[in-house]
Amino acid sequence: MYSQAKVIAGGLAHIPVVIAVFYFILTTFNKRALKFVEESKAKKPEAKVVEPKKVDVSKAESSKVETTKTKITNVEAPKVVKKKHADVPVNIYRPKTPYEGTVIDNYSLLKEGAIGRVNHITFDLKDSDPFLNYVEGQSIGIMPAGEDANGKPHKLRLYSIASTRHGDNFNGTTVSLCVRQLQYEKDGETINGVCSTYLCDIKPGDKVKITGPVGKEMLLPDEEDANIVMLATGTGIAPMRAYLRRMFEATEKEKNNWNFKGKAWLFMGAPKSANLLYEEDLQRYLADYPDNFKYTKAISREQQNTKGGRMYIQDRVLESANELFNMIENEKTHIYLCGLKGMEPGIDEAMTKAAEEKGLNWAELRPQLKKAGRWHVETY
Repeated sequence: MYSQAKVIAGGLAHIPVVIAVFYFILTTFNKRALKFVEESKAKKPEAKVVEPKKVDVSKAESSKVETTKTKITNVEAPKVVKKKHADVPVNIYRPKTPYEGTVIDNYSLLKEGAIGRVNHITFDLKDSDPFLNYVEGQSIGIMPAGEDANGKPHKLRLYSIASTRHGDNFNGTTVSLCVRQLQYEKDGETINGVCSTYLCDIKPGDKVKITGPVGKEMLLPDEEDANIVMLATGTGIAPMRAYLRRMFEATEKEKNNWNFKGKAWLFMGAPKSANLLYEEDLQRYLADYPDNFKYTKAISREQQNTKGGRMYIQDRVLESANELFNMIENEKTHIYLCGLKGMEPGIDEAMTKAAEEKGLNWAELRPQLKKAGRWHVETY
């Protein structure tokens, strides 16, 4: 048995140890607490004093006058917010898993005396699973049969869809393309484009590998009273044809919960009258809907511009500058450009000159239209 004195002495002997441990814990805690406070101060944003924004009165008044003069309030401060088309089908079929569609029809779109070769080709989609659905303004990919010079499968090419979502026969199970055979000279030899020649040569009943659909740049707006300005050359008319069928074909109007009430204006460029595509349909729309459809042609080898040179689509834009920019003043007007990439500089130059006649700066106006989702371009 330990005596009371020994127990007390033993307890007192441990006091320095306990004090040392307590001091260590307290010191460590204080250091961590201080570190936490310092870190909190570093992370905490400093309060900022917001000063009233200084306004240059002279500039504000100038801007107000200019806006009143041009009436393009939606361009100065676009009210239209670019919509996200989340419900649009994309990449249902990919290059590694394409859909093999059957060719239903393949015929020439050109009249006698035309230049080149342009065909309208329709594919059957009814056996696709999942179903290959699409909307106007999208594209599909075509994988031509055969191999390249290195023994590898040919790469796919994208083509703008020329039919509405209901197809040419309105049963909703087909898709159509408008294809020009690519031809060019190299070292004195005529070279034919791989995929375009393949498509122009295929026969009804043939199987073709299809991918897609892709694209959200060229979609139509939802508003029934929107105005649609279309600038196209050659097969660039493909998406425009889909838009116009959706707007003006009686069966389409019955099937769609969408009744176009705006104005559609097509500027179409072609080398010869025989190269104008879907002309019969366009003339029918003009006759049936004169208040909603306007059609302006630029036939380069048959018409002359004001300077005596060949008539191109940009010349027609200049001729119609005032009316065209009056339409652009309306925030519900959308402009669509489709065709060869080489047409862009000419259109840009024409729009610059046309804008100047209205006291506007096209270099500033175009990106604002683009941001507002009203300027749509698909060139190749």
